[in-house]
Amino acid sequence: MTRLKLIILTLIFFAMQATAINQDMPAVDRISTSAGDVEMHFIGHGSLMFMVNGFCIHIDPVRSSGNYTKLPKADLVLVTHDHYDHLDSKLIAELRKPETVMLCHQKCMATVSWSRTLAAGESKTVGDITVEGVHAYNIVNMRSPGQPFHPKGSGIGFILGIGDKKFYIAGDTENTPEMKALKDIDVAFLPMNLPYTMTPEMVADAANAFKPKILYPYHYGDTNADRLVKLLKDTDTEVRIRNLK
Repeated sequence: MTRLKLIILTLIFFAMQATAINQDMPAVDRISTSAGDVEMHFIGHGSLMFMVNGFCIHIDPVRSSGNYTKLPKADLVLVTHDHYDHLDSKLIAELRKPETVMLCHQKCMATVSWSRTLAAGESKTVGDITVEGVHAYNIVNMRSPGQPFHPKGSGIGFILGIGDKKFYIAGDTENTPEMKALKDIDVAFLPMNLPYTMTPEMVADAANAFKPKILYPYHYGDTNADRLVKLLKDTDTEVRIRNLK
């Protein structure tokens, strides 16, 4: 084998390895803030990871949502509610460091004893990040008559204050009055997974009310995300579709 052929084969090998690694990593968008760039990693379903200045935030980490093997451990864990596709106590234990803080709805504390509760309307600061709780619940979609999939008081969403930007991760909810009353949201993640959360029309109704600058539908299952793009086409909200089924 000539030296040139050996070099070419070596380059091909390393290119293939890099591609394989990239395929294992979630896609990333970056948002500029006064505190530095926020990297938003789209793991899948309701699971996200934010990174800012080396500070790692895992949101509803669940192993079935994606591959966590190459992801960093958490400085902060946020869990919206105790359903199995949002709370994975075994994975959380693996992501925990000695200094890790977990904020969650109070029902999750029975599963993760070292966690700290965060209620709707309450705000806490972890490092340089402020975290505010927001009600998350169903109004229309019911498991059976009078039994919503997510009753009021059973879960929360989070508003993260990072530098001069606000990031809203709604959790499992519909377009509630509390959501529609939000102000100055830069980036919003709103669920669109029928029958448990919202239709594209309900998401558009919420977006038209609180006017986030950027909107990601997430946890959207088989719902047609393109429908939401059309509904918000002539508004000031930019809809970004990522693989968060």
